[in-house]
Amino acid sequence: MQVLFYKYQGTGNDFIMIDNREMSLTIHKNFTFIEKLCHRRFGIGADGLILLEKSSVADFKMVYFNADGHPSTMCGNGGRCIVSFASFLSIFDHTTTFEAIDGLHHASVREDDLISLGMNDVSYIQNVADKSFVLNTGSPHYVQLENSMPENIYESGRKIRYSEAYIQDGINVNFVVEDNGILQVCTYERGVEDETYSCGTGVVASAIASLVHQPAGKYQVNIRTKGGNLTVVVEKMDTDTYQNIQLTGPVVQVFKGYFEI
Repeated sequence: MQVLFYKYQGTGNDFIMIDNREMSLTIHKNFTFIEKLCHRRFGIGADGLILLEKSSVADFKMVYFNADGHPSTMCGNGGRCIVSFASFLSIFDHTTTFEAIDGLHHASVREDDLISLGMNDVSYIQNVADKSFVLNTGSPHYVQLENSMPENIYESGRKIRYSEAYIQDGINVNFVVEDNGILQVCTYERGVEDETYSCGTGVVASAIASLVHQPAGKYQVNIRTKGGNLTVVVEKMDTDTYQNIQLTGPVVQVFKGYFEI
C-alpha cells in the first residue's frame, strides 16, 4: 500500500502529516513503524506524526504521535500545522474547530498567513523551586526562568526530565531568558527525547510562567525559539487562572511524498 504524506514545520517543529479521513491507514498501534517513519536517519524524519481524521463533533480530528511512536498529549505547533493542512485540503475557509486529545480547539488562518490556535485554559501553576514552575498547557511542562541560557539544553533538560519526580510520566523542560522584552525559549521534549527547534505548548507554558508575578490583565508575549518567532496572547484572571490563550506563528508545507506499508 502506497501512502501519501506531507511534511510540515511550524517554527522548526516538524511533522509528518497524513489525511486519514477514510481510515485507510491503520498504524495507530504500530509504534515501531511510526518511530521508524519519524527517524531522521532511517525514515522521513520528524518530531512527530499527525493523522487528520474525521470527527463527529468538529471539522476534523487531530491524532498525534511523538517521534518515539507513541500517542501523546496536545502539541501546540502540531495543532497549528494541522490547521494549515486542513486549510490546504479545503476543509474550512478561515476559521475552524478541531478535536484533539485535550478537547476542542478553535483556530484561524490570518490574513498575514499566520496560524492562530486557541489553547485550553490554565488553572493551576506549581512553584517547585526558585524561578521554576510546573503547569499543564495541554502537555505537562517544567519552566525554569534563567539569567542566561544553559550551554547544553540536552543535558540540562534530560537531567530534569529523568529526575525522580518526573521519570515515570515524563515532562517537557523549558529554559527561558528575557532579552529586551522578548522571551528566548529552549525546550527539551519528552517523546522526542532531545531539544527541539520549537515547542508550542512549551512556549505557552513559558509565557504564562513569565507572568506569575504580574497583575491581572491581557498580555501579548513575544517569543523567540531556535526555529523562529511566536506570539502568545493570554488573559491573566488571578494568581493561577489564565484564559483566552492564543498561540500564533508561521507554518510551512515543506514537501510531499509517498511511503510503502
